[in-house]
Amino acid sequence: MRNHLFPAWLCLGASLLAASPQVSACTNLLVTRGASADGSVMITYTCDGVFHPHLRYIPAADHEPGATVKVTDWSGNVRGEIRQVPHTYAVIGLMNEHQLAISETTFGGREELVNPDGLLHYGDLMQYALQRARTAREAITVMTGLVAEYGYRSGGESISIADTEEAWILEIIGPGPGGEGAHWVAVRVPDGYISCHANKARISTFPLDDPDNCLYSENVISFAIEKGYYDPGSGVPFRFCEAYCPATPESRRYASTRVWSVFRRAAPSLNLSPDFHRAVADAKPYPLWIKPDEKLSLNDVFDLMRDHYEGTDYDMTNGIDAGPHGGPVRWRPLNWSVDDAKYAWERPISSQHTGYSFVSQSRAWLPDPIGGVYWHGVDDTYTTCYFPLYCGINAIPESFTVGSLRSFSWDSAWWVFNFVANYANLRYSDMVQDIQAVQRDLERTFIALQPAVDNTALQLIDSDRELMTRYLTDYCVTHAELVVKRWRQLGEHLLTKYNDGYVQDEPGRPREVGYPDDWLRRVLTSRPGQFKLKEKDPGVPGS
Repeated sequence: MRNHLFPAWLCLGASLLAASPQVSACTNLLVTRGASADGSVMITYTCDGVFHPHLRYIPAADHEPGATVKVTDWSGNVRGEIRQVPHTYAVIGLMNEHQLAISETTFGGREELVNPDGLLHYGDLMQYALQRARTAREAITVMTGLVAEYGYRSGGESISIADTEEAWILEIIGPGPGGEGAHWVAVRVPDGYISCHANKARISTFPLDDPDNCLYSENVISFAIEKGYYDPGSGVPFRFCEAYCPATPESRRYASTRVWSVFRRAAPSLNLSPDFHRAVADAKPYPLWIKPDEKLSLNDVFDLMRDHYEGTDYDMTNGIDAGPHGGPVRWRPLNWSVDDAKYAWERPISSQHTGYSFVSQSRAWLPDPIGGVYWHGVDDTYTTCYFPLYCGINAIPESFTVGSLRSFSWDSAWWVFNFVANYANLRYSDMVQDIQAVQRDLERTFIALQPAVDNTALQLIDSDRELMTRYLTDYCVTHAELVVKRWRQLGEHLLTKYNDGYVQDEPGRPREVGYPDDWLRRVLTSRPGQFKLKEKDPGVPGS
């Protein structure tokens, strides 16, 4: 076990790539207390991009009066500094010791509003909020207060914030070069509902006189009018998402399809049309939040984050583009051209480019060290395994803290999961079943053990808090490393079972399995006559 004191937001490095429309990524789901089966508040995050993530732990700390914090860029270069607070809270990944969790997706928005003179990147804001706030509302105050004082340098961001009682979405964008502060609006997701965002601003109209449910910057509307983003004489109400991140056919397909897929799975009864994400004229945008048909369990949330649009017209495991074995992976770039015509692959929630993802659980009925659980996974959500990290632990698993994108290592959990996922692309439809069998076994075991772990920790918290911390830490770290061990074994199993295109049966005999009939028919259609064998040998002339 190793304690890591580096900022948790260094794990967000991939999101820098979001400045490019070809790489912009990440998906968030928010589940309120009344929408969850156990009464917890949950948010999710897929941090997508070309990078090797390191899980981080930051201990709580006290600071001297007048202390400052150096603000650095992704490479560690110091940009400036801000005032430190007297006490900062412990943080594991993107959840703090008070069950506060934060995630994000980049929407970019109007490029001219990026302010290179601002000091704070959105990753800084998330990190400082986790260290300085106990609730979602406090986190909003911390983040918006910091940008008002020090400036905001990122593009547009949608930020999910959850505590034990509430889930909020904060959408924020800069003022342009040399401007002050930022323009933003934050709304509370109504209890009993879920929300989702995926690289497209989602907050539309919002109340101006309901501070219990909506907060916003003073000039968020007047600035849009000044810049010509909104005409108050148009008769159309002000919509933050359209003023600061106007929809395009490309952004609808890229971002709104993911929102639609989460909603259509959580609430099939709504029968939501695909028209908006296919940019059909006059199609209505999807609501910011919906009521799910059934309350969502933790396992349901895991499943919602595993999606290639299966069972729809956009199913990435079907069609010639899926290859002979139903592979959902599409290599970058997503946008491409043939004969001067432009095309784009679908962009699913599950992506091989995910660096890491999490599902947070904030549970009001339990003390903070036990109530907050950060379910962490690396690489593609479809083939990862989520394991629990209680927010009261004081160390994290070694294999999730080491490794580099430049060099493969069996010691790195990220590389172990990447090995399994990449090898599965050779015969996806078969190998994914082997992967999911191990995935289900581990995740369902962790979920089944959770009440017993909770109860044991509860028995210790009053009598011996230090022992409780040790117990939870040992449980989390040991089982995280067990997951990595099982995944190494899984990789070796797949390499053996599917070696050289054969598939071993139970006794270990290689079998010739070949290709699916429907794919073979497509091959014959594309190259008629080449592979057909003659029924009779015509003989050799003159013989």
